[in-house]
Amino acid sequence: MKITKSFVDKIELPPLDKNGKQTQVFYRDEALKGFALRVTSGGSKSFIVEKRIDGKVKRKTLGKYGQVTAEQARKLALNFLGEVAFGRNPIAERNDKIAKNITLEEAFDDYISARKDLKASTEKEYSRQLNTSFGDWKNKPLVSITKNMIEKRHSELGAKGEANANGAMRVLRAIFNHAINKYEDSNGHPIIQINPVERLSHNRAWYQTKRRQSIIRPHELSDWYEATLQLNQPVTRAYLHFVLLTGLRRSEAAQLRWQDIDIKGLCFTIPDTKNNRPHTLPITEAIYDILKILKASQRNEWVFPSPLNDSHLKEPRTAVDRVCELSGITFTIHDLRRTFITIAESLDISAYALKRLLNHKDPNDVTAGYIISDIDRLREPMERINNQIISYYKSED
Repeated sequence: MKITKSFVDKIELPPLDKNGKQTQVFYRDEALKGFALRVTSGGSKSFIVEKRIDGKVKRKTLGKYGQVTAEQARKLALNFLGEVAFGRNPIAERNDKIAKNITLEEAFDDYISARKDLKASTEKEYSRQLNTSFGDWKNKPLVSITKNMIEKRHSELGAKGEANANGAMRVLRAIFNHAINKYEDSNGHPIIQINPVERLSHNRAWYQTKRRQSIIRPHELSDWYEATLQLNQPVTRAYLHFVLLTGLRRSEAAQLRWQDIDIKGLCFTIPDTKNNRPHTLPITEAIYDILKILKASQRNEWVFPSPLNDSHLKEPRTAVDRVCELSGITFTIHDLRRTFITIAESLDISAYALKRLLNHKDPNDVTAGYIISDIDRLREPMERINNQIISYYKSED
């Protein structure tokens, strides 16, 4: 049997199996060993070539009938078999070429797909860095990005913002680390041997950025509080007070839903946190008063609804700027969390209770794993912290 146009045209499609799934049949050419036609019950007819290479049978699809003719496919099969006869492995060479031409953007997509634990906000930030810091590199093969290129780009980015430059390079380093373990040649060797971003560590080129340590000091809280009362949006005002009284991160508080609040149990839960561990806190008297007012005007699922749409409140920069202007105190939303922590520490709150209130997770602290800190045990320290904050609201300079 010789695979020709007339033979291919006459071939009938195989039936579906008893479960209704597609089947396939191979017709092997007698004149050219290794050349064959694959026919599926779905209507596909494809030419293939098979050959044992390095002890294993390798199969390559030459093309679908209609895209290539039977004679063209035969010539392609002859070329393939001829290369193998001279000791080459065309399939491995093709796969190696594909691997070596993986672009930065393709590697980034693979990295994001593999990282199941990435939050949407983190993925968005990584995408921003790829597009803004490495937009002109996205279509470059990963193997073409050199240490010198990275060192130069880090310096260029640093001239505009040192913290952003470091952040961009951390994203790039993560992509390369993933690529080192994912992309291999036909012999199982990594396509990329060394992470080129490590040049920055070797040369001590990372920028030394200082972590922000600002807080609202106790004697400033009275003016700050009075300024928040002058905000036109009650939801925004309540949000600022809530973050300060709970020590939550800005997005954790903003994305709180009414379904996450247990009024009878006097507690609420943040299901989606930075460390992926649900965070439950007690509702103190001060927090209850805030929630009671918000509940009375509830209009959707969010505790802090956006005034612009049906979503939750985003970072209220306009309100923060207004409070800064009225009070003369410069602060950020995260400063409220640091203020909560500072006041809590000043009250000599137990270290384990403080970690639990802040949802800090220390994998090296094995002692904490033996201490059960339930919600009721957190009520007393939480009330103490809230009472102390409120006392500062009422203090005079």
